[in-house]
Amino acid sequence: MNKMNFNSKKETADKKERQGADEATKLQDEQVNASEENSVSDNVTDEGPEQKELEELKKKYDELNDSHLRLMAEFDNYRKRTLREKSELIKNGGESALTHLLPVVDDFERALQNIRSAEDIKAVTEGVELIYSKFMSYLSHQNVKPIETVGEPFDAETSEAVAMIPAPEPDMKGKVLDCVQTGYTLNDKVIRHAKVVVGE
Repeated sequence: MNKMNFNSKKETADKKERQGADEATKLQDEQVNASEENSVSDNVTDEGPEQKELEELKKKYDELNDSHLRLMAEFDNYRKRTLREKSELIKNGGESALTHLLPVVDDFERALQNIRSAEDIKAVTEGVELIYSKFMSYLSHQNVKPIETVGEPFDAETSEAVAMIPAPEPDMKGKVLDCVQTGYTLNDKVIRHAKVVVGE
């Protein structure tokens, strides 16, 4: 009898202990759920400013991307236009120079016609000299200038020695005695070296 009472009391105690454990677990689960709900609600409330900032950044990115694409298009148009202008300049760059040479060609044509029927050689000579003077004036306006060499010390930068002969005077040694072909400069740059005879 005492043994049965003891077992019954033990079962009752175990049952109460299990109920207490179940209640503790239930309470713990409720606390966890409440904590998660608070966390979720915090995330929801925090998501507002973050979402707004994200949208602002996206808007700024779109603006910058649009600006970048416009700049790229403008640069591409500029590059194409520059290449086209450069090509036209190379193709037609000599047009102005040739246009100003045509009057000199006209003078030569008139001179050739007059030479055939001219009896006065002096007049023909004067006509050719005038054409030559006109042509040299045109070259001067284009910054093309002849290189003065005769009587000057030989300069390998501007002249090319084609022959060397004994100098007629001691002070003419190393100087240019004669110019076989005139040299020219364009804007102070040698475009053709003078061919000269140098005294030794």
